[in-house]
Amino acid sequence: MDQKESEFVDRLGLVMERLAGGRTMGRLYAWLLICDPPDQSLTDLAAELGVSKTMVSTVARQLEAGGMVERVPTSSREHRYQVVRGGWAQIMRGRLAVLDPITETLGLGLSILGDERAEQRALLEETKEFFAFLVRDADESLQRWEEYRKQLKDDDQDSG
Repeated sequence: MDQKESEFVDRLGLVMERLAGGRTMGRLYAWLLICDPPDQSLTDLAAELGVSKTMVSTVARQLEAGGMVERVPTSSREHRYQVVRGGWAQIMRGRLAVLDPITETLGLGLSILGDERAEQRALLEETKEFFAFLVRDADESLQRWEEYRKQLKDDDQDSG
């Protein structure tokens, strides 16, 4: 890994750490984004990132469970990993799913408030509408993203 690649890998490590993914997770993902060949063994990853093979294995499994990387079939027993296209969309869908309990709980709050507490009811309704809007808008954005990516792929095939 050269100096510029190392800077990119370290910066994405810091970004992922801020997103609660962990610095090593970000560094591993970053390296898999730019490495050549695009699939790497656990041994290769550990050497490039300067971390233990056990740590790389743990983080790679976490990224695999999240849909960000996948194991590549090999003729040997070594595990090789590469980045999965569309992984970020999967992560966002998972993050949006955590908002469902919020809207359900706000619905419960609305069900226990009578009309005599109009101010509190209005606050709960606004909050519930806010989260419903976020989920709906994000879902529509993800759908548009998938349509956009499909169109780009179709355009590339037509021009190639």
